[in-house]
Amino acid sequence: MDICIRQPARARLITAEDPEVPVPATLRYSVQDPLAVFVDFPPEAALDGEEVTWTFARSLLDEGLAAPAGDGDVHVRPCGRGRTVLEFHSPYGVALIGFATAELRRFLARSYAVVADGEEDIGTVVERGLGTLFGSV
Repeated sequence: MDICIRQPARARLITAEDPEVPVPATLRYSVQDPLAVFVDFPPEAALDGEEVTWTFARSLLDEGLAAPAGDGDVHVRPCGRGRTVLEFHSPYGVALIGFATAELRRFLARSYAVVADGEEDIGTVVERGLGTLFGSV
């Protein structure tokens, strides 16, 4: 059974030149990939007019709510009392997106209600990944 949580979020693009720009975003979690979270941005929020999805570890989001976390394409860090910044690195540059920390906490709580921390079936995730890699899925 595929349980998927979708939660619209109020996000703001942080720029050096202009005031912050509202950006539509959807936070997503699926039991099909229980270690990951997804942040979906619609075509109007992307430079190339295509929908963009960022995928990263649910644990990274959880850690980044309390202290700076991440060393790859996604970094998460608290920014003041009520905001958390997600930093997305791509070949085209870096995007800083601010989210209300309470929204992110609510999303994580909903995901943990579906699959508790430490209860992810890692064996199934590895099998699915290997199947995709070797074309047997």
